[in-house]
Amino acid sequence: MSVGGLGEFGLIDRVTARLTYGSSCLLGPGDDGAVVAAPDARVVASTDVLVEGRHFRRDWSGARDVGHRAAAANLADIAAMGATPTALLVALCMPTDLETAWAEELADGLAAEAAKVGASVVGGDMSASPTLTIAVTALGDLGGRAPVVRSGARPGDVVAVAGRNGWAAAGLTVLSRGFRTPRLLVEAYRRPEVPYTAGPHAARLGATAMIDISDGLLADLGHVAKASGVGLDLHRDAFEVPRQMRDAAQALGVDPYSWILGGGDDHALAATFPRSVALPDEWRPVGRVMEGAGVTVDGEKYDGAGGWDHFR
Repeated sequence: MSVGGLGEFGLIDRVTARLTYGSSCLLGPGDDGAVVAAPDARVVASTDVLVEGRHFRRDWSGARDVGHRAAAANLADIAAMGATPTALLVALCMPTDLETAWAEELADGLAAEAAKVGASVVGGDMSASPTLTIAVTALGDLGGRAPVVRSGARPGDVVAVAGRNGWAAAGLTVLSRGFRTPRLLVEAYRRPEVPYTAGPHAARLGATAMIDISDGLLADLGHVAKASGVGLDLHRDAFEVPRQMRDAAQALGVDPYSWILGGGDDHALAATFPRSVALPDEWRPVGRVMEGAGVTVDGEKYDGAGGWDHFR
């Protein structure tokens, strides 16, 4: 059955019946608004949108995969503020001939990714549209801590990364060339593995700045450099090239560092820390903050693509 045949309210009933709710959800779907606990009395909020043909393709990713990706993109932003995610609101615009099962499986993916951090899908909206579009708003709780913003990096700080870099970009290249293997890279594109707990942990450690790597490491760290009024220099040899990525790069004629430094969608976290902080294993140092502007690699301007631009 198509979503047009089922109708808006029938689809809402089918989708919401598949959702489960964490302890922060005090009132879920069914009223004009949800009620979400905010123990800190402050709420961190972030919104992201996925548009078919621009951010995902149904012949490359299943509905559950798209749900995981849509949730991860937003939950990672909350973690990058040093907060713990609590809830997601989802707006779904879709062609009327979309199969109902696809929308249901999308909901399964959204709910499963949110459940990893104890969050819930608490509401949203639906509409007919010629272009399949998923807009997600994430909410989070700071737990009494100050938010970790982009503008706090200071010369002498250490630049560190938590999570994977370049895996999703490698998977996207593999898919765009018409292949489906290495499966490890393709699955990294379909469902990112986000180090959610590393964000609040970094805040407790005293991180001075932090950001989610969604558009590429160099591009996103460029936002930190600009906001903080500093320069950042990365060490190329601090980034290991996994065997599967190295082999794929060789087969496809790609420099693997273009994926690692310029690729997005892994939703790793990058942060700056005072040198006195003893970094745990989840955070690996990759560079330093210095006087100046912009981001360099081994002291030189990187000559490859620095990241993704949604309007190019």
